[in-house]
Amino acid sequence: MQNGSIMSSVLHRSLNSTLPIIKSVDANYLIDEHGKRYLDACGGAAVSCLGHDNAKVRAALKDQIDKLAFAHSGSFTNEPTEELAEFLINRAPSGLGAGRVMFLGSGSEAMEAALKLARQFHLERKDTKRVNIIARTPSYHGNTLGALATGGHAGRRAPFQPMLMQVHHIDAAYRYRMKLEDESEDEYALRMANQLEKKIRDLGPETVMAFVAEPVVGASLGSQPAPIGYFKRIRDICNNYGVLYIADEVMCGMGRTGTLFALEQEGIFADITTLAKGLGAGYQPIAAVMASESVVSAIKKGSGTLWNGHTYMSHSVATAGALAVQKVIEDEGLLENVKMRGDQLALALKKQLDAKENIGDIRGRGLFWTVELVADTLTKKPFSAHLKVAQRIQIIAKELGLMCYPAQGCADGENGDHVLLAPAYNSTSTEIDLIAKITTKAISMALSEVT
Repeated sequence: MQNGSIMSSVLHRSLNSTLPIIKSVDANYLIDEHGKRYLDACGGAAVSCLGHDNAKVRAALKDQIDKLAFAHSGSFTNEPTEELAEFLINRAPSGLGAGRVMFLGSGSEAMEAALKLARQFHLERKDTKRVNIIARTPSYHGNTLGALATGGHAGRRAPFQPMLMQVHHIDAAYRYRMKLEDESEDEYALRMANQLEKKIRDLGPETVMAFVAEPVVGASLGSQPAPIGYFKRIRDICNNYGVLYIADEVMCGMGRTGTLFALEQEGIFADITTLAKGLGAGYQPIAAVMASESVVSAIKKGSGTLWNGHTYMSHSVATAGALAVQKVIEDEGLLENVKMRGDQLALALKKQLDAKENIGDIRGRGLFWTVELVADTLTKKPFSAHLKVAQRIQIIAKELGLMCYPAQGCADGENGDHVLLAPAYNSTSTEIDLIAKITTKAISMALSEVT
């Protein structure tokens, strides 16, 4: 297939546009067939945390495929899968216990498996009435039907609403639009977290299976951390009512916010954790579900069988690549670079954008930062969705040689534009300065078009 006017046989995300063909890579740059270079400031969707050509990861993949590609997990295990699981469990937030990990193909698949695992946990304990799931609005937990139903992004749910199972939602801790002016941090955290307790009581505590939330909200809200103390209160509520907490760390985990697990910074652990994106850094499709020892023990004492299976679970090439990724992050001390470069990016964005009109909020943690755009900064009124402000910024940035991640719907599920940045963990100081500079220019150019 040639790029240009020739029709593609691929069912691309957009059927009315022609995409550049990426022919090669250079560290954190993608290079198309014309030689144009794109600095990847979003990792696709916070995926490529080591850039695109890490020699150690490539070597690990090549070595493993020469040894073993696939052996069905119903009959066999393999060395990289066992080693990766041990690596993650040994570094998990305290309180998890021994625990275990299953490896899957995508974040959506991991969320589906996590929901099934939560249901199985309660059934193994003869707690059969627990079927209700509580999540947050806005949120995004994946594209399969169960994961989409769990998510609270109205725009993404709307076309498939008649097909979705019932999931109950509370508000996410969205500081820019939710925190009251006269509220302290503690009051704000407590008020938002207590919505969970109210929802559990409204539904009937004996019917609630799990609460699902991202420690740092990703695509739907744009790298929004929770207020201090929020998740400790969430943990207490879940404990008090026998509800499992499923932490969706698909986007914010595996070092993206400056610690291997995002929940480390909240001082709690989850009963079940989903992981993906930064786990394998895009070198192979991989995701994971990590279960605490209490969840594992209930199954061992009950049926002793996991009621969920997938053909490509524990794929040896995928786990070998992910293990190499995690070893590079640890051995090269990249989490410290995430913190340092994250501080640099935050400072640069705020310095260059704070004084500009239509900049509503700049938020994030680690190398996970977002700029929210609004039509009116005094009222926080969002731009109308039909203007596609975030998408305009993405198009302009791409023309300028920078990849960023645009999203809509943070204000009400349809309106509300933000642009998310998630550079590689090994980004240099020069690259971070360039990311901030081009992002600022792209935002300014897009805003001049719509205002």
